[in-house]
Amino acid sequence: MCDKQEELEIRIKYLVPDLPRIEKFEIGDWIDLRAAEDVVLKERESRLIPLGVAMQLPKGYEAQIAPRSGSFGNWGILQPNSPGIIDESYCGDGDEWKMSVFATREAVIQKGSRICHFRIMKKMPPVRFIEVSELSNPDRGGFGSTGRT
Repeated sequence: MCDKQEELEIRIKYLVPDLPRIEKFEIGDWIDLRAAEDVVLKERESRLIPLGVAMQLPKGYEAQIAPRSGSFGNWGILQPNSPGIIDESYCGDGDEWKMSVFATREAVIQKGSRICHFRIMKKMPPVRFIEVSELSNPDRGGFGSTGRT
């Protein structure tokens, strides 16, 4: 049996009144976000697509936005800064979440289409770098060496 996790609260303001409300499904950790307006993209066009929401994340958390698995197949869009990061300080009434996209072909995305999803993660704790002359660990064998014999 799975342990029940602490439930976090996210305050959300809908900037587009008729946009379907966000829901968290029982299966999976990612929460879908929708295009807040009709978007017409030309091939090789970059654009920020409004998602129609502003949120206040819990202290110590950030959101990571990534394309849904069907976003490329459906519209030919890529997220050039994938994943997109929204930190807890981006929490004002006008701080609308957006998805940065690059269109590989002409595309029409209709308002309300689920184009990306997000999850929240704990922010990295404070770190301190200590300069050393050697690390005293064996080398793994170079970039891409995992699983090589």
